[in-house]
Amino acid sequence: MTLLRTSADRIVGMAHPESLAEQLLEQMLFRTGRRASDAEQKSWSRSLPVLARDLSDAGLGSVEMLVEYHLPLTSQRADVVLAGTHPKTGEPSYVVVELKQWSAAHRYEDSVELVDVPGMPGGPKLHPVAQLKGYCDYLSDFAKALANRPDALAGIAYLHNATDPGAVADLRAFPLSTTARLYTAADRGDMVEFLKTRLSATAGHTAGDTLIRSAVAPSQQLLKVAAAEVRDRPQFHLLGEQQLAVDLVLHSVEQARASDGKRIIIVTGGPGSGKSVIALSLVGELARRGRTVLHATGSRSFTQTLRKVAGARAPRVQKMFKYFNQFMTADRNGLDVVVLDEAHRIRETSVDRYTKAELRTDRPQIDELIAAARVPVFLLDEHQVVRPGEMGSLEQIQRHADTLGLTTQHVHLGEQFRCGGSEEYVLWVKRLLGLVEGGPCAWRGDPQFAVRVANTPQELEHLLSQQQERGYTARMTAGYCWPWSDANKDGSLPADVQIGDWSRPWNSKSDRRLGDAPPAPLWATEEGGFDQVGCVYTAQGFEYDWNGVILGPDLVWRDCQFKTVRSANRDPDMRNLKKVSDIRFNKLVRNIYKVLLTRGMVGTVIYSTDEETRNALRALVSENS
Repeated sequence: MTLLRTSADRIVGMAHPESLAEQLLEQMLFRTGRRASDAEQKSWSRSLPVLARDLSDAGLGSVEMLVEYHLPLTSQRADVVLAGTHPKTGEPSYVVVELKQWSAAHRYEDSVELVDVPGMPGGPKLHPVAQLKGYCDYLSDFAKALANRPDALAGIAYLHNATDPGAVADLRAFPLSTTARLYTAADRGDMVEFLKTRLSATAGHTAGDTLIRSAVAPSQQLLKVAAAEVRDRPQFHLLGEQQLAVDLVLHSVEQARASDGKRIIIVTGGPGSGKSVIALSLVGELARRGRTVLHATGSRSFTQTLRKVAGARAPRVQKMFKYFNQFMTADRNGLDVVVLDEAHRIRETSVDRYTKAELRTDRPQIDELIAAARVPVFLLDEHQVVRPGEMGSLEQIQRHADTLGLTTQHVHLGEQFRCGGSEEYVLWVKRLLGLVEGGPCAWRGDPQFAVRVANTPQELEHLLSQQQERGYTARMTAGYCWPWSDANKDGSLPADVQIGDWSRPWNSKSDRRLGDAPPAPLWATEEGGFDQVGCVYTAQGFEYDWNGVILGPDLVWRDCQFKTVRSANRDPDMRNLKKVSDIRFNKLVRNIYKVLLTRGMVGTVIYSTDEETRNALRALVSENS
């Protein structure tokens, strides 16, 4: 959890201080598999010795320095955590330190939380105290060693090159607290005095061990906030099997705790069957009961949207929404419940190019997720496996549970809330794509749901625009059959999706708004998304009133059925024969279009780039439907 454990006296006493950066560089390469950037190396060699000298001069040279401390269950690292003994209580005490080499900085466009640093590229930076406060809040909320010990943690941002107080005067506007203090080179004396109120001169190795070995779970304070924020939302009304699933989980948690055992719950259902309503209801109710619970998905778009919705008024709650690959180091049964939403997105392994070297094993991701909680809850739709390497099916989860000697309980959600509650439409889509037996059939119409076939992309967009003018929400999506370029230098998006003389950009790749285009994770829900074409990765898990779907040349109608065309697909992973066999490609493409075709709540407009396919669709869909 930390690249280096040392003390100020050791750093000050080094014959060759430059070797400190070399040690950290070696550790980062070993533990993460990546080389530190030049900026990181400069920070280590220039900032750490300054802090070490200040500590040593203050008589705090024996305090433990946890350098590059990795916050549990995140990808974030704090520059330094000082671990020692509180001079008044004698209990373990910690100070998180954010080090900056800035000599000057000022507000960015009157923002309190954003700053502009002269000479630094890349636009505005987060205020160092805001960054520091986030680290401290996270540790308070998740490190059990700090539970019910509000005086155990403090934080300082140290701008050790800022000798002119006026050069950083703008930064003083940020609200300060014990866990959010700002010091410069000019305030060195004040900083030393503050540190002496938090740390005694005794060695801090024991306190360092306590923090590093601390169990990780949401604190009771965070659970109370989550309960108030999530549980009582009026849109979370449960019906039928939804309530059954929630009650079964709540019952299983108490039974697992009483017997010191483990239970696995699997909830399956189609699009809009209420899986995410169940997930959020569980988070809220379990939090109210004081049970440790986290929510996780494999979708960046879905996770960030849920963070925004569930933590709109209480940003702390957002930290309870994780990704599947963040449980590699989780304590076994450290949580009561982990709610695994969109579990069809589970990967074969959590390892990626950023994974630490010591964690690069063949351990299946599903094993990590099952191990993390007494009651893992999987919510999934087997027809939404759309990427190579995804393996979250009911059979696969049950099979892995069997190998562990664990039993599973399965709840199937029969009700349909997306697609206007039209089970007929969902079945029609499955038969159309060959995902169930029976073959394609004519769409006979359903008063709850409308289906249209457009002759041109212009007509598709026009029909959706008309619905928007009537107050409905609408989005356009397409199969990955066109190149996907990065944004232009001016922030505009290239119109990559070109069909004849009609063209539109894909949804933005960026995590921030570019002009009128919303951030990629929020394309389906924020204003401005209609002007771009979404892909399956930004649409999956979401719904809108009217749904426009462009069938690309990778799925065409031939000989009375749909056939897939691998050469027409532009997804690099899907085109890789070593990763995806032809049989697997055929299934994944059909699942992708099934996802795209079932996002609408009121109606769907379909357009195909292939004339024979359009003719077949028109023959199947009545104009009066």
